[in-house]
Amino acid sequence: MPDKSTLDVVLTPNLLTLYPLQGKVVVVIDVLRATTTMTVALDQGAAKVIPVESIEECLSYKDKPNHILAGERGGQKVEGFNYGNSPFEFMDGVVNGKTLVLTTTNGTRAITMASSAKEVLIGGFLNFSALTRWLINESSDTILLCSGWRDKFNLEDTIFAGAVIHHLKEYFLVDSDSAFAAEKLYLNSRRNMLHFMKQSSHYRRLARFGVVNDIKYCLRPDLTNVVPILKNGALVRADVTKDMV
Repeated sequence: MPDKSTLDVVLTPNLLTLYPLQGKVVVVIDVLRATTTMTVALDQGAAKVIPVESIEECLSYKDKPNHILAGERGGQKVEGFNYGNSPFEFMDGVVNGKTLVLTTTNGTRAITMASSAKEVLIGGFLNFSALTRWLINESSDTILLCSGWRDKFNLEDTIFAGAVIHHLKEYFLVDSDSAFAAEKLYLNSRRNMLHFMKQSSHYRRLARFGVVNDIKYCLRPDLTNVVPILKNGALVRADVTKDMV
């Protein structure tokens, strides 16, 4: 019987340098809200999503046809941008057939940092089951990268990583303290996740900006089967048409 592939959790992007990425799958997690927004955009018909680290790089796409620019810093839309980082902004045909270029405080930077991995996927509660089926089917060494908040630990991304650990630990070798801790956080919060999330700094930050509905939406499971995957610097839909476990 072949050895199981490994599944591990990196609690903040600053720890990623401790983990070799060659040959591995990395799932970037920024539940509130970047990876949710990216998934929604592709679900709503965007041709692709280009995640960029800086505002300046995002603005470099300004004159390209069929490109929509969106930017967020500190939880708020960047001044001069028509769109921020709310998943609700990219519904109702706004991105259908277009390319979304997005820069955020944490998530897009984490994607850039993970780009040398064999595959980079995007995870959130909205695509939880589709993502976990893809990971089982791929059966590669996998890292769950929590985007955190300005390189610091956060609750929401760690809880999501813990949910993945809990549901996939029979398929993978899980043997790290970070994975163990993430799973415990998930198990402690899963019966009333919104109430638990109210203790997080980012919940309070977003609540001050009046976007509690964004938070509630980001915690809803399995609204889509779209799994974003990084190809040539852009996120597109992963092939989930093949048989899945």
